[in-house]
Amino acid sequence: MSRPPRVAVIGAGPSGLYAAAALLASETPVEVDVLDRLPAPYGLVRYGVAPDHIRMKSVIPVLRKPFAVGSRIRFLGNVCLGEHGLVLDTLRRHYHAVIHASGSSRDRRLGIPGEDLDGSHGSRALVGWYSGHPDFTALDPRLDHSGVVVVGAGNVALDIARVLTRDVADMARTDVPDHVLKSLQQSSVRDVHVVIRRSPEHVKFTPPELRQIGELDDVSVLVHNGGAIAGRAGEPADRRQRQNMRLLDGWAKAGGQPARRRIHLHFQRSPVRVAGGDGKVTGVVVERNEIRDGRLVGTGREETIEAGLVVRAIGYSGEPIGGLPFDEAAGVVPNVAGRVLRDGNVVPGQYVTGWIKRGPSGVIGTNKGDAGQTVSSLLADLAGLPAPAHPEPESITECLGTLGFDVVAWEHWESLDVEEIRLGRVRGCAERVKVAGLDAMMRACRTPSEDRQETAVG
Repeated sequence: MSRPPRVAVIGAGPSGLYAAAALLASETPVEVDVLDRLPAPYGLVRYGVAPDHIRMKSVIPVLRKPFAVGSRIRFLGNVCLGEHGLVLDTLRRHYHAVIHASGSSRDRRLGIPGEDLDGSHGSRALVGWYSGHPDFTALDPRLDHSGVVVVGAGNVALDIARVLTRDVADMARTDVPDHVLKSLQQSSVRDVHVVIRRSPEHVKFTPPELRQIGELDDVSVLVHNGGAIAGRAGEPADRRQRQNMRLLDGWAKAGGQPARRRIHLHFQRSPVRVAGGDGKVTGVVVERNEIRDGRLVGTGREETIEAGLVVRAIGYSGEPIGGLPFDEAAGVVPNVAGRVLRDGNVVPGQYVTGWIKRGPSGVIGTNKGDAGQTVSSLLADLAGLPAPAHPEPESITECLGTLGFDVVAWEHWESLDVEEIRLGRVRGCAERVKVAGLDAMMRACRTPSEDRQETAVG
């Protein structure tokens, strides 16, 4: 009897795992390998959702459901496409089709002088640092200055402001790694300035996220240029905008209350340069904007916000995938309904889903429908796709071993999962504590549960 068709899903974040679930739920029997460059699954949910957003992480039980099926799906972690000679041509010899779900991992740049000074970071780096991503364990952001500037008008900017001002006892109850918790305990940050180019009614904050910064203990929210709110005629038609404006109007009228830390919302300001001395950030120079004939224009009036750390949270872009076409301007792989296109023609057997397909938009749940569309395209094409030369499951694992990959299977990840839960018990107030460094993650993957001790690890 011939084997079922085999599909590789590259990326174990929400988009990749929703695609795997859709494949396994289809009437067409397929075998699925989910490959990820990290030893841990869940992607953006694990490393992009702020540690104190426990409710948003509740999707994890849904994402891991495909692996309960067992026989038709495997996790192959610690495997990166493009490393050790693992290229698309190699995958084509082992799979009928490949779904790329690699997301958008590049921070967009401001394009202003001083952006590369010490103390200037993209949000992906800072969020990765406090979320325990192994790429950013050595980041050591400058929290020795009282001021921080975050540039952006979306929820990521609010996440950063909230994490940097929240009481450290609250952060200790999250999965934030120990080295991050120590840095937050020693932080000198007192003022986080969120710099927003446009007017209050145009921000992309969601009302619940905006409301949360006003609910932080001993943190005051100050709205600068509150006249932009008071001077508006009528309420916005959009419900989300109305809720935001009511929150902002209340804070503007309150004028800020005495508090240990402050979050400043600066509307109609554009950063024009990052100021520095001795190669380090000392502040951000911003230009005031105003509305003229319905357009936002600069006034030429500048002011400096003192800070030792500046974070740009202005969006993400995808990275090119070796062997596939790439739209640099849009930051996506060209596609139609998930089928990869090269010069307008479909590339057989290559598919995309998630942010690398549509750009960084939507919420976590958006990926479910998006993955369903891609999987429908793949299944419709399956009968016409060429069979791989080596379709046996063992052939790809042998190939990965030959290439030098130390592959992490699902049961190995579960050992790491157990270790993080154990570390949560050691801290005493958290459900889990992230193991952040790659070497430490791999040690935990290889350590049997009976060998663990109820002591913290360095």
